Amino acid sequence: MAQQDTDQQHAGVLPVDDEGYVIDTEDCEEREAAWRERGTSRPITVVGNPVLHKECKDVTDFGEEFQQLVADMFASQRTAEGVGLAANQIGVDLKVFVYDCPDDEGVRHTGVVCNPKLVELPAEQRRLDDSNEGCLSVPTAYASLARPDYAEVTGQDEKGNPVRVRGTGYFARCLQHETDHLYGYLYIDRLSKRERKAALRQMAENEPRYPVVAND
Repeated sequence: MAQQDTDQQHAGVLPVDDEGYVIDTEDCEEREAAWRERGTSRPITVVGNPVLHKECKDVTDFGEEFQQLVADMFASQRTAEGVGLAANQIGVDLKVFVYDCPDDEGVRHTGVVCNPKLVELPAEQRRLDDSNEGCLSVPTAYASLARPDYAEVTGQDEKGNPVRVRGTGYFARCLQHETDHLYGYLYIDRLSKRERKAALRQMAENEPRYPVVAND
C-alpha cells in the first residue's frame, strides 16, 4: 500500500522528495510563464461578492476547460501582482488555487493545488507568526494576523494526482490564506471586529491597482 501511494505520487506533475512532498522550487520561471502565456487575465472579485463567502465545489473534472482555468488564474495572479490566487477570486466556484510565492529564505515556490485540506498540527509544533497580511480580494488593505509559521496541505495537482505541499514563513501563510478562500473565509474574517472595519476602511479609501469586479 505504501509503495503504491509512492508510485502515485511520482506519477504527478511535479517530482516529490523522500518524504513525499512536492518539489515546487524547480523551473519556477518556466512553469509560471508557460501557464500564464496560455491564460487570459480576469478581474478580481472583492469582499462582498457571494462566491467569496461560501465553500467552493470540489474539482472533479481535470479536462481542457479546467486546464484553461488554471492558465487564466496564473495570468490573473500576475496582473494583480499576487503570490497566490484561489478560483473564487476570479468568480469560479471550484476548489483550486495557484501560487507563485517566496518563503522567508527567498526560495520561490510555484504550483497548483486542487481540493486542498490543511493538515492539523499538534499544539507543540504550532509557532505563531504575527505578520502583516493582505488579500487581492480586499485591495489596498493590510492587517497583522497571527498564523502558524509552518503549514502542510494535501490535495491534488492540476491533473488530479495526489499532492502534499509544505511551507514555512511567508509561503506557509500563503498556503493557509488560499485554502481559507476555498472554504469561504477571507483573512479579515479572522480579525477582530474593529480590525476588520479598519481593513475595509483602508480598502474604501484607496483605488485597487488591478481590475476588480464591482459588487452590485
